[in-house]
Amino acid sequence: MEQKKIKVCHFSSVHRSDDVRIFLKECSSLAQEGFEVFLVTANSETEIVNGVQRIGVTNVTSNRFTRMLKTSKAVYKKALSLDADIYHFHDPELLPYGLKLKRKGKKVIYDAHEDVPKQILGKFWIPSFFRKPLAMVFRRYENYVSKRMSYIFTATPFIRDRFVLVNPNSIDINNFPLLSELQENTNWEEKAPRVCYIGGLSKIRGIGELMDAMDLLPEIKIDLAGNFSPALFGTMIREKKSWRNVTEHGFVNRVETAKIMAQSKAGIVTFLPLPNHVDAQPNKMFEYMSAGIPVIGSNFPLWKDIIEKNECGICVDPTNPLEIANAIQKVIDNDELAKKMGENGRKAVLETYNWSIESKKLITIYKKLSGLEV
Repeated sequence: MEQKKIKVCHFSSVHRSDDVRIFLKECSSLAQEGFEVFLVTANSETEIVNGVQRIGVTNVTSNRFTRMLKTSKAVYKKALSLDADIYHFHDPELLPYGLKLKRKGKKVIYDAHEDVPKQILGKFWIPSFFRKPLAMVFRRYENYVSKRMSYIFTATPFIRDRFVLVNPNSIDINNFPLLSELQENTNWEEKAPRVCYIGGLSKIRGIGELMDAMDLLPEIKIDLAGNFSPALFGTMIREKKSWRNVTEHGFVNRVETAKIMAQSKAGIVTFLPLPNHVDAQPNKMFEYMSAGIPVIGSNFPLWKDIIEKNECGICVDPTNPLEIANAIQKVIDNDELAKKMGENGRKAVLETYNWSIESKKLITIYKKLSGLEV
């Protein structure tokens, strides 16, 4: 008699149905392992991709607070209707619904992508006098719910260390690259003098300082792939003199991302030193390494431990445009050095920073929660 498949439901009111961590890595890995996997997200197509049944909930809203209330409730109701064995949610605004599912006797995983209390401290749209008390209140509530979850997944070891004090069933599932997306080595000598930044384009991610650095490098081009947030910030950046050397791509898919990195001599990730950035591990850092190009990153201790230890890039003060410009110029002027850094980064991904290692951790926990042999 064929064993019944374990039904798994991931749900998010914030992320896209093709989100790299949620869909491409976690859901696809579980489907490949034989789980029956559903992914419920807002305003997306209902379709089966990679063996994952993606279900869209129509709830069009661009308002942050409406999303937190209406969209999260709609996504939860659809997820609940699937009557899954294991639920796995990805947004802090879904914490109340995670608790509801647990009280209904379900196995529930909370996937903490960010250290939200620290993130709140850097939210410029929240009045400064309100950030600290709001962060404290949220931390208490998040801890209250997390203590009752079946498991906590975190995107970094640092976030895991915070949650393990609340719930011993906490583990880091890192956002390391897929080995299937490792790029072939390209001819370094054929590359033009250009660099890239891929990701959200915002003030706190150091885009203003990066563009000021590019103003000091009139002969070097930069590809920006991502959306500006807020739009007004984009308007301001486009007025800078350095914009003449920018190719703006907007949001790009995985194929376009690979093409942009392949033609670049370095990938930039110079986030500003906000509490939530210092201990983060940005996807793009590892994807630049995977693409075999040097990383020019912020000089945070954790980032230096990755970039400098593996000799795969240069760490700079992200608030200093001159230092950023000097690092870019160094990479552009030294093909042999840049090529070696790229090779070192690729080697580090092959040996350590890759999804195949993380997926084994993910599947082990799922089998444990399902009562299957591990």
